[in-house]
Amino acid sequence: MSISGRKIFYPQPLKGRKRIMQIKEAIILAGGFGTRLKEAVPDLPKCMAPVNGRPFLFYVINYLRSEGIERFIFSLGYKHELIETYLNTEFPTLDFQCSIEKEPLGTGGAILASCYKASEQTVLVANGDTLFKVNVRKALIEHNKHHSDCTLLLKPMENFDRYGVVDLDDNDSIKSFKEKQFYKSGLINGGVYVLNTEQFLAEELPSKFSFEKDYLEKYFDTRKIYGSVQDEYFIDIGIPEDYSRVQQELKRPELDLKNIDKEWTLFLDRDGVINYEKKDDYIRNWQEFKFYEGVTGALKTFAKKFGKIFIVSNQRGIGKNLMTEEDLAAIHKNMQREIESTGGRIDGIYYCTAVDPKNFYRKPNPGMAFSAKEDFPEIDLSRSIIAGNKPSDMLFGKNAGMYPVFIASTHPETPFPHPNIDLRFNSLTDFAKACLSADRL
Repeated sequence: MSISGRKIFYPQPLKGRKRIMQIKEAIILAGGFGTRLKEAVPDLPKCMAPVNGRPFLFYVINYLRSEGIERFIFSLGYKHELIETYLNTEFPTLDFQCSIEKEPLGTGGAILASCYKASEQTVLVANGDTLFKVNVRKALIEHNKHHSDCTLLLKPMENFDRYGVVDLDDNDSIKSFKEKQFYKSGLINGGVYVLNTEQFLAEELPSKFSFEKDYLEKYFDTRKIYGSVQDEYFIDIGIPEDYSRVQQELKRPELDLKNIDKEWTLFLDRDGVINYEKKDDYIRNWQEFKFYEGVTGALKTFAKKFGKIFIVSNQRGIGKNLMTEEDLAAIHKNMQREIESTGGRIDGIYYCTAVDPKNFYRKPNPGMAFSAKEDFPEIDLSRSIIAGNKPSDMLFGKNAGMYPVFIASTHPETPFPHPNIDLRFNSLTDFAKACLSADRL
């Protein structure tokens, strides 16, 4: 659907709109003791080690979600209650389940137990104490090209002695695994795998075993096991030196409005930010839609400052059959006409009609942000702002890697400072005025 040359987008695939195949499910190994981190992080599983005020697992989850992962299976052991409590508290709408080890099963046993819970034939396996920013789609393409049973994601590294080396043949099959020693250069196993669960479950494997020693190294020359080289960001927090380093590498600069230019993207919630919302109800037609005073002028200011502007809106009223998508389209058509007539613009509208809070596209889940990134690859979510009036908007921004700006129009009682809020304004108009003032400084 096109309005004034700009499209309204949907988080679900449109008829005739091809979505690239991707991995939807991941197994996260998060049962480690963190023995080498005991001095720095006593009495915590490794994945729960705090990094800039958040458990390291927070970064792993949200990076994988940015790569299209929608469902998670967490393999837990040591102090699993801490991780379960964290997930239920901080990720209440995440679609996940846990596989709990009653006794240590080794990496292979943990993956095997988790595969019985998997709903997909192809899953991603990752470690909860390692962040390897792989391109999951690229890995899947290579996995499928070789009809692989397991594809290892390999990281090129120089001058190291902490890891063994993986050698590849010309066709990307595994030639050999080499033990840990000093290497000037080589490919290391990054601890991320694309795994065929059906094939893996068909193996005659014990309940306790090492995935690396008893599966990969044992079967690499008799199974379809391949490597995929990706020279992307990699950090393993298993030793104090790297745990200290990650504090700086994952630290975000504070939001400074003076730094915003056309390289930045603005995401806006709709009801309660752009227009008055109906308490405990939905805006069902254009006659019920009313702009806040000054908002069209604010959008004109934003159009001059930001490279892209999107609306991201939960529209559960459609999922409840209280209104239709045609009703919503009519609202947006008229809304955009008003905005454009005063010099503003909206580059795209993403909305989620799902009632299920665990739907990947429903805020605070970050699916709509990643859909925008897919449609507009030039978007840098680390240089993006979400302006919203609900805590769920702020968590949506954090989950997507944006800067959340709270608009206190409908929930002024929300505390600030708050770990999920970078800036707070009484209205969208006040936010626009602050952007103008920053330009003059």
